[in-house]
Amino acid sequence: MAPPLLLPALARPCRRRAAFVVLLPCSKLRGVPGLAERMAALMCVDLDRRIETEEADEQDGDESGSLEHVLQVVDKERARVQERGSDSVAWLELEELGIDDDMLVALDLSAKFPNLVALNLRGNKLQDPEKVMQEIRKCAKLKALWLNENPILGKSIDKAVLDGLSGLEIYNSHFTSKAGEWALVFCADIVGADNPCSSVESTLLGSIEIIDLSDRCIHKLPEVFSPSNLPSLSKLNIRGNPLDQISGDDLLKLFGGFTQLQELEVDIPGPLGNSAISILESLPNLSLLNGVDSSSIIESGKHIVDSVLELRLPEWSPEEPLAERVIGAMWLYLMTYRLADEENIDETPVWYVMDELGSAMHHSDNANFRIAPFLFMPEGKLDTAISYTILWPTHDVHTGEECTCDFLFGIGEDKQCSARLTAWFRTPENYFIQEFRKYQEQLQSNSICSSTKIEETPSTKSIRPSDGRALRVYTDIPHVEEFLRRPEFVLTTDPKEADIIWVSMQVDSEVKKAVGLTDQQYTNQFPFEACLVMKHHLAETIHKAWGSPEWLQPTYNLETHLSPLTGDYFVRKRDGMDNLWIMKPWNMARTIDTTVTGDLSAIIRLMETGPKICQKYIERPALFQGRKFDLRYIVLVRSIRPLEIFLSDVFWVRLANNQYTLEKTSFFEYETHFTVMNYIGRMKHMNTPEFVKEFEKEHQVKWLDIHESIRSTIRCVFESAAAVHPETQNPFSRAMYGVDVMLDNRFKPKILEVTYCPDSFGCGLS
Repeated sequence: MAPPLLLPALARPCRRRAAFVVLLPCSKLRGVPGLAERMAALMCVDLDRRIETEEADEQDGDESGSLEHVLQVVDKERARVQERGSDSVAWLELEELGIDDDMLVALDLSAKFPNLVALNLRGNKLQDPEKVMQEIRKCAKLKALWLNENPILGKSIDKAVLDGLSGLEIYNSHFTSKAGEWALVFCADIVGADNPCSSVESTLLGSIEIIDLSDRCIHKLPEVFSPSNLPSLSKLNIRGNPLDQISGDDLLKLFGGFTQLQELEVDIPGPLGNSAISILESLPNLSLLNGVDSSSIIESGKHIVDSVLELRLPEWSPEEPLAERVIGAMWLYLMTYRLADEENIDETPVWYVMDELGSAMHHSDNANFRIAPFLFMPEGKLDTAISYTILWPTHDVHTGEECTCDFLFGIGEDKQCSARLTAWFRTPENYFIQEFRKYQEQLQSNSICSSTKIEETPSTKSIRPSDGRALRVYTDIPHVEEFLRRPEFVLTTDPKEADIIWVSMQVDSEVKKAVGLTDQQYTNQFPFEACLVMKHHLAETIHKAWGSPEWLQPTYNLETHLSPLTGDYFVRKRDGMDNLWIMKPWNMARTIDTTVTGDLSAIIRLMETGPKICQKYIERPALFQGRKFDLRYIVLVRSIRPLEIFLSDVFWVRLANNQYTLEKTSFFEYETHFTVMNYIGRMKHMNTPEFVKEFEKEHQVKWLDIHESIRSTIRCVFESAAAVHPETQNPFSRAMYGVDVMLDNRFKPKILEVTYCPDSFGCGLS
């Protein structure tokens, strides 16, 4: 077994900053000479430039497009047919020869080849349906025809072809409704250009051991496809076919009749079901499913097997510069690690790209190599560290064998392994769309508040003592100590004698027991308030209470609902809708590890840096002087059940530093898309009256109407907790929360998050 290799990364770690490839804009890629070119070549996003050069060279000596050249090709094939006999079957390949409508007529193919069984006209210049059909109808014995990549497509030619050729079994590589024996032997590579035939004997079908029916647009298998006609079939590929005119159970029953069938390739999820394991249970004789050993699939518990899936290749448009192409393709190649210590537990994750050798490795469920990041610190300091990736074989690797690694090592179906494969492979979209629809139905059926009116109840009573004595307050918050000067309260240093415990730490049962607190002391927090202040719990609470309210953007907990999110993404992409998303860690502040992206691979890969929610980005927010903003409201909660909250009319306006734009390169600009500047550097603040006056003037609206809508929305948030988590109520609890609200371009409020605030300063108000 070979020793480990050290592969250099293409970026060095930097304190409190991710590698350049993620957070730095395209200008940085352009700033390092040759870097964009090297990265583009590594990620295969410079191929069009190479191809353009190669095509230009080829066109200089290209003779195609002339009638003389095409006639030479036709005459050469005619001579071959005549050598076999004047009545021999012909198979004519006229692909990409520049044939137009008049040339096709001039060729008079039906006269030259009276027994023409297959005609390939792919990639020519045919565009007149009448002239084309005039010539094709004369070829009455055609079994296969290709007109792909001709201008004629899309002009109702398909129906004319299928109606005009009664014996056609293959059209543009797809099975027609007349597909039968001939189509099957063609897909089994028994007949073809080198061995044409017009009829099929039963012995030919009986000899078929391997047949590839992938991507034939088959809705129902031909009746001749049966165990009695194909007794020797041992390997079958039916990937890429809808097979929607026969049930999955009937298909499994059909395939179960092929006693020699050992290897099967099929879409998973697909016509045979949503699980590789269930297919193997129905077809126990299979030794390989999608190229993977059956026993290893059952042992791993995976439902989707990666070898069935097409690789997700980088996408780009010709006008995009290399630097932007690299940014778009990088999520297929990035690796990550996080640097953290006792002082920096919220350290930003580092993303990096391996060199050309490491980046060339593909993913496999049965990988023969492992990889891991490694920091070399010759001076013992992180600032001068050099990052590497260690690569080592996990078993013997033979000459010519591909080196692969498992990008999802240690991740099983309990962590949504099958769905996460979508980051690198084109997984079946229909399956995820179905999961999305189910999730939508579930949200609506489980909503509580939308179907049940929350009853109003009397207000809570004051906690002021009847004898008028001052309430004793214990606190560890400097601002409370400094500014609590009202005579109704007095500070104490002994928490056991305090009437009110107002602290920044979590006061749970263990803390109460350790300190000696009682359940009769008032605290500045409600039990189980995580249902509001942790982002994934907040979304879950609102979903259970209201379903999918307009004031909460579509939100998914990626640890549990990656499949519905993927389906939502595919539906939006299919329908041409906005598809920009924001990733937020469950419980981090100041936008740490928060990313805006429209790339599905990026969404899935970002799961690697910790648990997150994925929320539909508000692409068209209300702007203030061209910049994005949000509003931090302070809410005092006196009681959950009955719900009694107080909303401060003074809110904190948080403004982005840069002008708002949806240019792709701006998604990495922190000061364009985020309004919290980590409380350092340039910060733009406005007091409430000034903001309201300027906002009303700019947008010609009445702020009181907007404010009333915000008040109603904030109340709905806390009604959610009251309805879904009544255990949050405690008569000895009071708490302050910061509620972040953003307005869309219709001035409708959207809830962003709820933050626990032990004091108003912690919410941004001083």
